[in-house]
Amino acid sequence: MNTQIKGPAIFLAQFINDKPPFNNFADICQWAANLGYKAIQVPTSGSSFIDLELAATSRDYCDEFAGIAKQAGLEISELSTHLQGQLVAVHPAYSEMFDGFAPAELRGKTEERTKWAIQQLKYAAKASEHLGLKSHASFSGALMWHTVYPWPQRPAGLVEDGFTELAKRWLPILDAFDESGVDVCYELHPGEDLHDGVTFERFLEATNDHARANILYDPSHFVLQQLDYLAFIDIYHERIKAFHVKDAEFNSNGRSGVYGGYQSWVDRPGRFRSLGDGQIDFKSIFSKLTQYGYDGWAVLEWECCLKHPEDGAREGADFISEHLIRVTEKAFDDFASTGTNPDLNKKILGL
Repeated sequence: MNTQIKGPAIFLAQFINDKPPFNNFADICQWAANLGYKAIQVPTSGSSFIDLELAATSRDYCDEFAGIAKQAGLEISELSTHLQGQLVAVHPAYSEMFDGFAPAELRGKTEERTKWAIQQLKYAAKASEHLGLKSHASFSGALMWHTVYPWPQRPAGLVEDGFTELAKRWLPILDAFDESGVDVCYELHPGEDLHDGVTFERFLEATNDHARANILYDPSHFVLQQLDYLAFIDIYHERIKAFHVKDAEFNSNGRSGVYGGYQSWVDRPGRFRSLGDGQIDFKSIFSKLTQYGYDGWAVLEWECCLKHPEDGAREGADFISEHLIRVTEKAFDDFASTGTNPDLNKKILGL
């Protein structure tokens, strides 16, 4: 095994705003590089940083875009369509709450909004190809989240029909990514129909095990669900093609649990924290991912209910760097090797 995790990288979504250095692509790249990051994950919705449609049609534009990052000493790890992916499938109960993810002229027009979202994903496939990327980060959207707790009892066939429809919407997108040689990495996230291992398996079944349907591994969402995030790697490592390094904690108490009691983030038992401030065993995560040959980027996604984002970004670069494992090229006990000798092997075996 000679592959290893790349890093540190940072997802820019939580940092983009209208104040320097976060209000233009060149300056935010330099900011990230100055903190020690080597790559950036770039959001594509509502961002003035990248014209996704132009990136899908112009290699020259993509060369210029990547060149800005390169001048700061950075690579692009992945593009992100989390918000557009969410709009591929939206239950009417959530339509108004998610309308803000779409262009103003499409709000309230659900069918047009869905078509726009699907086209955005197809643009992202070509843009990723033009940028030389192999993975893409997104959400699945949700048609069934309002039924996540089985009361009232779900009608027979509801879940199967839901995944059939979700797959119907995603299959043309997955095929477009396949044509571009890029994996779609779904961030398994509460609020999405794909939020744990079982739902991902159901989606794979509905898409005929589509090769481009893969996982963005983010252990923080599993802590909040009380799912074994280390065993998850053992089970699904072949499909893990992207990695968000985000910390979390779950503090059991007698007043609320996994569902949170409609409380704000700071008061919930399960909450996101800056790297190193939560409960996640990142040493074991980096060890397992390295063991299974994950060679993608380790990307900080900063979310914390307490710490300032700039402090989290500054600390996160060092945190990821300290957890990267340089893979050994030889066994630790090679000094005791007796070499290759077929005759000796037969003798030892009594043959």
